[in-house]
Formats: sequence, structure tokens, C-alpha cells
Amino acid sequence: MPFNIVLIEPEIPNNTGNIGRLTLASGATLHLVKPYGFEITDTRLKRAGLDYWKHIDLIEYDSVEDFFSIHSDKQFALFSSHGTKSYWDIPYSENMFLVFGKESVGLAQEITERFPEDLYKIPLFSDKIRSLNLGNAVGIAVYEGLRQLNK
Repeated sequence: MPFNIVLIEPEIPNNTGNIGRLTLASGATLHLVKPYGFEITDTRLKRAGLDYWKHIDLIEYDSVEDFFSIHSDKQFALFSSHGTKSYWDIPYSENMFLVFGKESVGLAQEITERFPEDLYKIPLFSDKIRSLNLGNAVGIAVYEGLRQLNK
């Protein structure tokens, strides 16, 4: 698998469904960290993921602590508007974990403070916008990584 896409406490089922579809298209594994802002059986999640949801390589975790304790030895790229480095500068590698926060507030401060050297942002070129849609952000990051790995 080229990448592991991690959604920490996702809130919007349609975004998660679309990202699930993207993981399947890109050969990635989807990691979902609870609590969610929806039920995993939500029809909006399934509708956004279409009939692909059953084929997605999905791993669920009960908490942020569970996720990071299981994968403490892995390579991470965490995405945040508070990052100081661009996603273009990520040293992408096979099986890397691309970590995204919840739609409303992003990654918790405890996480960004724990991994400051692995914190990246997707640049925004307008002061009229605070952030990108989560699905768009994941797509940008994944396909830049695939480009760099020449997949």
C-alpha cells in the first residue's frame, strides 16, 4: 500500500465516504479514529462511498491514544493550517501515515505539539478562506505523494 490515510474524529459522513473512495482508488488504507460525528452505518457515508465501501481497506481505533500507541514507530505527515512547512516538502515514502483532523477544528493542539517536525500545511492563496474541504485536502496530499513516488 502506498499510504495510510488517517482521519482523526471525522465529523461529516459524506467527506469520510468520499475519502474512503479515494483510498480505494489510490491503493491506500483508511484509518478512522473515534469518536465520529456520525454512525459508521450512516447512509450518507455509504452513498458518498457508493458501492465501493465494502472494498475499502478500513481500520478503526477507539481513541487517538490507541492509534498513536499502535503506530508509534511509523512515519507521519500531519496536516494542519498551523504547519510551517508545505506539503510539497514532505519526504513521502511507502506506507507513510497521512494524518488529518476533524472538519471543524483540525488536529488537536496536543497532537500538533507532539509532532511539530511532521506538521505540514497546504498553502492557501486567499485571505478569504480558512481551510479546504477535508476530502480535497486528502486528495491533494495523496496524489502529490503518488506523484513523488512515481506511482
